[in-house]
Amino acid sequence: MISKLLDRMSEYLAHRKGLLPIIGMILIVINLLVQFIFPNSPLAFSNIFLHIGLILAIFGLMLSWAL
Repeated sequence: MISKLLDRMSEYLAHRKGLLPIIGMILIVINLLVQFIFPNSPLAFSNIFLHIGLILAIFGLMLSWAL
């Protein structure tokens, strides 16, 4: 089950190598906007978009390098 999912995901991302880093950078920019627009929200304190965006961008770069 998981191997089929990873196989399909790698086939999809092989032709779109910059997709995951771009999504990661968009999430990082969203985090920056949340910090200024909603400074007292729980999302601003947790920096969840920053962390997810950074992990996704690094994973995307590693995956594109491997493919």
